[in-house]
Amino acid sequence: MLFHILYPMAEQFAALNVFRYITFRTGGAVITALVISFLVGPFLIKELKARQNKGQPIREDGPESHLLTKAGTPTMGGLLILISLGVATLLWADLTNAYIWAALGVTVAFGIIGFLDDYMKVSQHSSRGMPAKLKLLMQIVIAGIATFWIVDHLPPDLTTTLAVPFFKNMLLDLGWAFVGFAILVMVGSSNAVNLTDGLDGLAIGPVMIAAGVFALIAYLVGHYGFANYLQIHHVPGSGELAIFCGALVGGGLGFLWFNAPPAKVFMGDTGSLSLGGALGTVSVVTKHELVLAIVGGLFVLETVSVIVQVLSFKLTGKRIFRMAPLHHHFEKKGWAEPTIVIRFWIIASILALAGLSTLKLR
Repeated sequence: MLFHILYPMAEQFAALNVFRYITFRTGGAVITALVISFLVGPFLIKELKARQNKGQPIREDGPESHLLTKAGTPTMGGLLILISLGVATLLWADLTNAYIWAALGVTVAFGIIGFLDDYMKVSQHSSRGMPAKLKLLMQIVIAGIATFWIVDHLPPDLTTTLAVPFFKNMLLDLGWAFVGFAILVMVGSSNAVNLTDGLDGLAIGPVMIAAGVFALIAYLVGHYGFANYLQIHHVPGSGELAIFCGALVGGGLGFLWFNAPPAKVFMGDTGSLSLGGALGTVSVVTKHELVLAIVGGLFVLETVSVIVQVLSFKLTGKRIFRMAPLHHHFEKKGWAEPTIVIRFWIIASILALAGLSTLKLR
């Protein structure tokens, strides 16, 4: 919005020329989202606590300590991220950019699904929430619509292709199978973040790290000169997603202020489903879907731990981990919650650096 209002006035006021630069607007989005989070956070948490008498229902089959330390904490804190992210993006991004609307659309739509799930849990005082099949079906439909929108706006030579990291010219044309692959990336990323969200600050840290990495990737992919120099595939217009990712980082920082141990609010499915979907969408637009699996490797590990645990128990009757997802395994081993969170953040940072290395190692 500010871009459309102020940039046209640059001929009269030269200082307004800064609004043409994505880097400036990304910085503005980070600060705006952070400030909105700080301003809205206390009021929102107060309202959530007033409306959720018992807070988020705690899983009875989860770590016993959670029944004591986390009972009564309100959920749906993801609303704080969605509000700050949405407002900051609308203020600073080019609203004629199709990719911005794809990212915002998936994020908000997945957030609504998560909100409905959280609402059912709170209102029914149960950790079950929305039926898993219905939730998954809704995600698939939304991701499918977004994929067709993205494909329709991508350059003709990139519409249904998959770029392979470390190889500068390797593009695999998946044909119509790309639609299914893109849906898998968005829905898989969404649910992977959801599985990771189990400790105070655990999920939001790696999400911000991944968003920061993809802000840089989006900027480079959208800039012809940098894309050509790095020998990565140029997607005109994708640079605007750096602003979206910047807003996500700012909103995430603001949320972490209230989610740091001991958390005053949980993000709930409202936050985790939407944030994972946001990362998946950006990766599809920038043609860095496989890089997301590296940058978001922590989410992959958490998901794999659940899959392995379920398969092992069904096939052998034995569990590999003391509890899944993986962070609960370390809780059962006696690790303190802050220790798990910080060490997982370190792992996420290392994986982010590994993902960034793919930009040059081609």
